[in-house]
Amino acid sequence: MLLKDRYINPFTDFGFKKIFGSEVNKELLIAFLNTLLPAEAGIVSDLSFLRNEQVGRSEYDRRAIFDLYCENEKGEKFIVEMQRAKQNYFKDRSIFYATFPVQQQAQSGSWNFCLKAVYLVGILDFVFDEDKADNEVVHHEVKLVDRSTGAVFSDKLTFIYLELPKFTKTIDELVTDFDKWCFLLRHLPELTDRPASLQERVFLKVFELAEIAKYSSVEAAAYEESLKVYRDLKNVVDTAYDEGKAEGRAEGSQQKAREVAKSLKESGLDIETISRCTGLPVTVVEGL
Repeated sequence: MLLKDRYINPFTDFGFKKIFGSEVNKELLIAFLNTLLPAEAGIVSDLSFLRNEQVGRSEYDRRAIFDLYCENEKGEKFIVEMQRAKQNYFKDRSIFYATFPVQQQAQSGSWNFCLKAVYLVGILDFVFDEDKADNEVVHHEVKLVDRSTGAVFSDKLTFIYLELPKFTKTIDELVTDFDKWCFLLRHLPELTDRPASLQERVFLKVFELAEIAKYSSVEAAAYEESLKVYRDLKNVVDTAYDEGKAEGRAEGSQQKAREVAKSLKESGLDIETISRCTGLPVTVVEGL
């Protein structure tokens, strides 16, 4: 594959980790999170990266592998997930993932159950099926709410989803930092220069990290492989979901998911990633 783009695709595993997953450049993740969090969460001033693989309380419990897992200076936890292709139960997976940092706060002996806040951020390269009729809302903030009063029941668990395909502002319409981050995440591989409206230091740093021509041959090869996996994954999963939807049968969708998983497994993609993208259990993928 000949890499013609000037900048990397942030929806590749390589690109996402290059921009947001580096301790030395964690200011980028901090700046990004501060554009997403609700006002009552305050400002994140520092982050520490934590082990992204989580295991259950026993050998029989299912594990979870987060894209990024961080803790701020107040002890609050952040799970950041980049979802590259449609998944039937991504919301359910989000809830499952959030249980790990909640349970890990349990203390032995006497404990008053006071919890630190947990935030899960899902950066989506697709739109939830139930949201397709609404083209306006890009940023979703979900909390436990008392439906009788409309009041927030608890602020200790927050889910934030960005449906980036809905973000349609042009470069000349960018006003806020949130606008600029969304534009950059959606259009970085298409850019050939550094637009005048994206000259703040944090965005210039993104451009610097994302410029393919500056990579070593090893880095360029790693990105090329990551880009191939992203394209293959997105094409095969999107096609399967479209066909499954047209069939209108759960059985057909499951069969398509198995076909997708088998194809991805044959291409060399790891079992955990295949499971996450297709919604099939790890044991099913392993048996294909």
